[in-house]
Amino acid sequence: MSKKILIVDDEAHIRMLLSQTLEEFEDHDVEILTADNGQKGLDLIISENPELVLLDVMMPLKNGFEVCHDAKTIHNSKSFIMILTAKGQEFDKNKGLESGADLYLTKPFDPDVILEKAKEVLGISF
Repeated sequence: MSKKILIVDDEAHIRMLLSQTLEEFEDHDVEILTADNGQKGLDLIISENPELVLLDVMMPLKNGFEVCHDAKTIHNSKSFIMILTAKGQEFDKNKGLESGADLYLTKPFDPDVILEKAKEVLGISF
């Protein structure tokens, strides 16, 4: 069974950048899924059970904090959730971690950090 990475961001260029950063995983039987708003992201977390979720905070329908909280608390998701956001204040970081995020990174992010963390979470090296 293939592993899955879900990218949830309302900005198309960020979804594309992250997809390109992670495209090598597709050669290792990893499916990359995307969603352009929080509600679609939550629906995919529930239905697809991805191993890794890259989640923006400021999005339509449901923000990333709500998605993370609902996924982890209500739906008991085991997905590793990495919040990627422009919201870099300590208050926001604490809110993200309290909502259940496993890692909180601010934009602009280093694609190499994302790649290395994804390798670690998925247990894949290349």
